[in-house]
Amino acid sequence: MSETAVHYRPPGRIMRRLLNPVVGVLTRAGVSVWGSRVLEVRGRHSGVARQTPVNLLVLDGRRYLVSPRGEGQWVRNVRAAGGRLTLIHGRTRQETIAQELPDGEKPAILRAYLRRWKMEVGVFFDGVSAESSEEELRRISHRHPVFVLGGAGS
Repeated sequence: MSETAVHYRPPGRIMRRLLNPVVGVLTRAGVSVWGSRVLEVRGRHSGVARQTPVNLLVLDGRRYLVSPRGEGQWVRNVRAAGGRLTLIHGRTRQETIAQELPDGEKPAILRAYLRRWKMEVGVFFDGVSAESSEEELRRISHRHPVFVLGGAGS
């Protein structure tokens, strides 16, 4: 993880009040929207389970969570929980452990993530796209936490 300042772009009103709740309801009902899952993790201060829709990326048989907006609440909570989280899709609850990747390991994952969800998240990557150079992907990697999933229930 980089020593640079924390980067986070909060969701706008439409995303927060309409789109995220709709995707969350559909995903909890078993309808995956482009690979969506509901991430559940204990709040680092409250201890209460928090849920948020996320895009699950599967690449070369491994599963990843990428935070396009930067170091948001779910990222901080996953870190505080030692990587323990639950992914929900319909009635299926899968407990797993997330391990955060160092910046140098992120470019291929960010490229695949942007290839899959460019229309949804491209605006958060400062003009970098799936077609950008390795150097450009490395330049922005510190702004986008990436977790590889494995461990319990994986």
